[in-house]
This record gives sequence, C-alpha cells and structure tokens, in this order.
Amino acid sequence: MFQSFAQRSHRLERLDTGDYTPSEYRRWQEEMRFIHRIFGEIRALRGTLLRDLQRTKNPVSVLDVGAGSGELLRQLRKWTSGRATFLAGAEINHEATLSIRSESISAVQCNALQLPFKNNSFDFVFCSLFLHHLHDEAVVQLLGEMSRVAKERIYAIDLNRQPGAYYLYKVVGRFLLQRFTLEDGALSILRSFKPDELLGLAESAGLHDVKVEHSRLNRLILSGR
Repeated sequence: MFQSFAQRSHRLERLDTGDYTPSEYRRWQEEMRFIHRIFGEIRALRGTLLRDLQRTKNPVSVLDVGAGSGELLRQLRKWTSGRATFLAGAEINHEATLSIRSESISAVQCNALQLPFKNNSFDFVFCSLFLHHLHDEAVVQLLGEMSRVAKERIYAIDLNRQPGAYYLYKVVGRFLLQRFTLEDGALSILRSFKPDELLGLAESAGLHDVKVEHSRLNRLILSGR
C-alpha cells in the first residue's frame, strides 16, 4: 500500500503543464494564501528565516524565489515593520508577478534556475513549496542559484513525503479546495522529499552548514549557505 512513497513521483502536476483555466488559477492563488496561513509555511518561516532576521542589523534584504501570490512576502513585511527591509519576489508567471508588486514589495518575472541577480545580491533567499515541482537535477541547480545570490543563508520549505500527510490532505481538502488544488496538492506530496533526500541534494549543490528541520503539518525546512 505504501510502496508509492518509497521514491518520488515524477508525474507532472497540472500547475506545471499549464492545464488549467484562468479561473482555476485565480482560485488556486486564493487557496494557496489560505494554505500558507493555515497549513505551515508561515509557521516554518517564523521558526527559521525570521529567527535569523532578528539576529541581523538593519538594513536587510530578502528574496522569495517562486513567490506565487506573494503571501509569504506580505507576512514578512508585517513581521519586519519598523526596520529597513527590502523584500522581493522572483516569479515566472506574469499574472503572479503583477499580484506580488506593491509599494513595499518588488517583483521580477524570471526563470528561477537563472536568477537575474549578481552574486550576494540579497542577505537571505528562500523558496516555499517549489522544490517538489522540479526534477532532482533542477533542484540542485536551483539551490546553487539561491546560494549564489544569498550573502547569509538560504531556506527551502517543502513537503515531507509520507503516507499520513497524503491521506489526511485528501480527506480534509475534499471539503475545502477546488478539484484542481486538491489533486495537484496530493500529487505534490508524492513528488516531495524525505529529509535524507534533501540533504543529498544540498550536498550536490555545494551547500555547507546544511540542516533539515521539521515544522508542524508535514513541512521540512532545508537551510544552508
């Protein structure tokens, strides 16, 4: 029954193939904001990136790679209110890029595997629920790019590939999410990682001072330099 969790699935999600309507995508953005608030990404950031931000002096800069709707950047803006902080999102989707931009948050439409920034352009760089969309070789490339543009540390929040989370998500999500988000989310868990796999990918990317921390609600946080 649990053999499908032994290795990552490589079946593409609809989000990656583009097989969705504009209305499905808009609702996906809304539901992802809900998921970030309720299901763990904000908690994961609070216990890692925010912890390290509080140890640094002003000013500080942060880049979110694959920023989606920009929900996590807006949360960071609330957390860092009152201090000099430059926040930016990198996103390949044009509509998402426009939705991120505001008076206090910048956004650049670009390929995450070829970030258009110089070395050490940002103090901290993070991504959330992005790695599982990539094959292993691209994950290594992404982590290398994030490390290249980060002066201090990078963080990658993703899912933990385990049966309990998969079946719980399918049951609960059936009452809360549209079919597109529900089916892609379940596949996301099957495409995601186990802690030792993340450590191996980080090693291949040349990261050092690497660790994988567990957050509640089935989140793993890989960090390194």
